[in-house]
Amino acid sequence: MGLKITDLLNCSILILMSDSFSSLAVKGDILDDYLRTDGIWILTRNKQFYTTNNAKECAEKCEAERNFNCRAFLFTRKKLQCLTLAENTKMTVTFDSMDAILYEKKIYLLQCKRGIGKDYRGMEAKTRRGIPCQKWSEKTPHNPNYTPEKHPNAGLDENYCRNPDGDESGPWCYTTDPATRFDYCNIPECERECMQCNGEDYHGEVSRTESGLECQRWDAQEPHMHGFTLKHFPEKDLKMNYCRNPDGELRPWCFTTSPTKRWEYCNIPRCTMRVPVSGLGSQCLSGKGEDYQGRIAITESGNACQHWNTQFPHRHGWIPDRYPCKGLDENYCRNPDGEKKPWCYTTNNSVRWEYCAIPHCDGIEQGVADVPMQVPLPEECYRGKGQSYRGTTSITASGKKCQAWNSMFPHRHEKTPDRFPNADLRDNYCRNPDGDSSPWCFTTDPTTTWEYCSLKRCDDHIQEHAPNDPPIQQLTTISFSFFFTDCINGNGKDYRGTVAKTGRGRTCQEWSSQKPHSHKYFTPVTHPRAGLDKNYCRNPDGDVNGVCVSHGVQHTWCINVHHCAGTLIHPQWVLTAAQCLQESTEPSSYRVFLGIQNLNAAEPSLQIQSVQKVLKEPTGADIALLKLSSPVTITDRVKPVCLPENSLMVEGNAVCFLTAWGKTRGKAYLVLKDVEFPVLENRICNRPEFLNGSVKNHEFCGGFTFGSIDNCEAEVGGPLVCQDKDRFIQYGVTSWGLDCTQPSKPVFVRIPSFVSWIKNAIVVH
Repeated sequence: MGLKITDLLNCSILILMSDSFSSLAVKGDILDDYLRTDGIWILTRNKQFYTTNNAKECAEKCEAERNFNCRAFLFTRKKLQCLTLAENTKMTVTFDSMDAILYEKKIYLLQCKRGIGKDYRGMEAKTRRGIPCQKWSEKTPHNPNYTPEKHPNAGLDENYCRNPDGDESGPWCYTTDPATRFDYCNIPECERECMQCNGEDYHGEVSRTESGLECQRWDAQEPHMHGFTLKHFPEKDLKMNYCRNPDGELRPWCFTTSPTKRWEYCNIPRCTMRVPVSGLGSQCLSGKGEDYQGRIAITESGNACQHWNTQFPHRHGWIPDRYPCKGLDENYCRNPDGEKKPWCYTTNNSVRWEYCAIPHCDGIEQGVADVPMQVPLPEECYRGKGQSYRGTTSITASGKKCQAWNSMFPHRHEKTPDRFPNADLRDNYCRNPDGDSSPWCFTTDPTTTWEYCSLKRCDDHIQEHAPNDPPIQQLTTISFSFFFTDCINGNGKDYRGTVAKTGRGRTCQEWSSQKPHSHKYFTPVTHPRAGLDKNYCRNPDGDVNGVCVSHGVQHTWCINVHHCAGTLIHPQWVLTAAQCLQESTEPSSYRVFLGIQNLNAAEPSLQIQSVQKVLKEPTGADIALLKLSSPVTITDRVKPVCLPENSLMVEGNAVCFLTAWGKTRGKAYLVLKDVEFPVLENRICNRPEFLNGSVKNHEFCGGFTFGSIDNCEAEVGGPLVCQDKDRFIQYGVTSWGLDCTQPSKPVFVRIPSFVSWIKNAIVVH
């Protein structure tokens, strides 16, 4: 590049620019331009001593300093001593000093520019092409027009990029390349184009990812469907297609406009302004200790703390580089996640983490003043199911200590105070937020997720559902079973179909009848849970060949069965997974059972329907429709579920439920159960440590990224529904990865992607 245009301008113009620049610092309170840090002293050789009455007068000395560029000053409260400094904390070492207050000029801490960057004082020393800058005081390889002597207020230190002439293109420098006199520097915009901490408050306009892909608009659902909309996250500034961090990621990100790349991080530099340490107040415990910055590194039981930047003996995600504003220094006790008080991972292999004993700032014993305490019940007992229990017991029946409800260690869960505001989930006290049989808690034992608490029922003869117990919200979601006439599940002991002929075509005898065959042991009275209805084929004794009682022949092979799940979306239509229909394309092969909650018992609400038509999604997605032979009877136990009205996906923090025939905290395996279930974003599901890219764009996963939910086994074709105001909407059909206890499982087909196909199929057929 050649001469800069302003190299040819006369000196008077440059002087005017310099005077204008120097006047910027005196607007408003002079201390507003400084970052204050209490209790810090910095080591520097180049300094000047002054006597002043206050910090403001010391700042005036710094502004007027002519011996060097004053980047900071120290003010001592007792001696009223002022030291102007040529260096700041970015350039030298620091020491603790109880009486000193350090003030650093903000413009020297920021690695970004405001406007065209006339006041940029960062330390970038390369051009946008990567060429090192020439020192402003040197004359080779280029003889400069702008030097520290000619422009003392322009900050021409070392070879740092500057804008002494007010160039509209921003900071620049003379280069060390003889063929290139000068070039511009790649300095991001302050506030907009750099981020504090993890960029949760970033509001800039960067709209490309780190690999150069253009970002998808947040209000668009193509090419990637998602739940991060302005409606669902009104406080996250999800404007246009700008990079944002609405979910606490490592840094801002966006969905991309490339169909093959769902999302990427954005390349936004971190603002280098340090987060001030609060000094004396941070050396002791105040509140939950989230601002504690002391150096205690021993737990309450005497275990030494593990360093935050190590992964031994315990692997964890609280890595200092990922969370620069959490103060994760050395192995000091900290509270980065809003726990009850500061804690740390321990160096003991058998103890993952523990709280630390931090002295309270006001001398009060820990825990007494942390949280306003409600008056507990006079007796440590519970009434009814214990949903009204407000005592302070925090020990399980086996003697394990309870985990705090707002903690995710050692067990990640959804039973948090913000999700259950009326359940009084304080500290780690036993509670019953979900209507279980008695109060319980998550435990601090990594091998035991939860247990009931060591509590007795109050001897007041209150009924099971006491008047003061809050009602349990009932979710009306119907699950179905499809039975195939050419396969069985094991020996067919759980078969509840309506076939009533043997393999040879003989009609079965009714189980309650003694003619033509007299029998004592297999009747609806002797085996009430065996489903011995009418003359339907059953296997009440677990016979390896199956069984039914026929006219003339006993113990004859009857029928093979297999079941899936589904949901009623219309009085005559059922939504399920396409894989449930692989065995046969004939509608007559299937029966639909509605209104049942227990596969081991005959229920009066049961409705059985034959199938008229089978429709699979034409692009091969694991979703299908069954048209019933006739509309079902709508009852309290048989109701259609709502479908999404448009293509918007549910947001990540929605209250959702998975309906499964599964074990949930000790319940029988064949009882239909609704389990509260979080939805995960695909960019999390597809990480190498979870499902490694196997979740497709028209799918999504749920559950936790570590730990487990309840013991449950999802059912293929079953629904995932989410609450939207006063109704429930189905957003997913269970497809694969059925073990709910595993991270990021199961995986569902996204119903919003197929709403148009579903509605059109119902109209056409």
